[in-house]
Amino acid sequence: MSQRCTWAESDPLLRAYHDEEWGVPERDSRALWEKLMLDGFQAGLSWTTILKKRETFREAFKGFDPQIVAKFGAADIKRLLKNPGVVRSRSKIEATIGNARAYLAMAEAGEDFSTFFWTMAGGKPIRNLPKKLGDVPAKTALSEEISAALKKRGFKFVGPVIVYAWMQAVGIVNDHFVTCFRRDSHSAAGK
Repeated sequence: MSQRCTWAESDPLLRAYHDEEWGVPERDSRALWEKLMLDGFQAGLSWTTILKKRETFREAFKGFDPQIVAKFGAADIKRLLKNPGVVRSRSKIEATIGNARAYLAMAEAGEDFSTFFWTMAGGKPIRNLPKKLGDVPAKTALSEEISAALKKRGFKFVGPVIVYAWMQAVGIVNDHFVTCFRRDSHSAAGK
């Protein structure tokens, strides 16, 4: 019988996320930015909460298109604060708008979001060997380095713990348990 990472066993939504998406290497800059923004919104909440609201987030933030989000103003913030389908945190909403501007500034400076972070990680997924949840760190030296690089470029809600969760989600790090049936297939996707 196939096993999956134990953290994904308790909820059908988490199981689907784990089986189909979590840890699959993502190379698209816009998709990486979207996932980082969602991880920022997750701070202090469960990931299940974000998964349940993800489609509404995408609608409210116009498909997480940084070109559009960067132009959001006071009326958009007010609209988002009234939307029960998203996390109604002014600081997180304002950070997402600012992060869209920072993303565009990176692009304008010739820094491709995907290339920048995948290069910092050595260009391919980092394969850890966790046997249980306690073997998985909350942050690493690399997540601290990436967090500092993001903050230097004006990003907010990108501390090293959030960044490490993002690195796992987008396959920069493969933290599938050694017994997980998705472990090898996810890393193969990143070659």
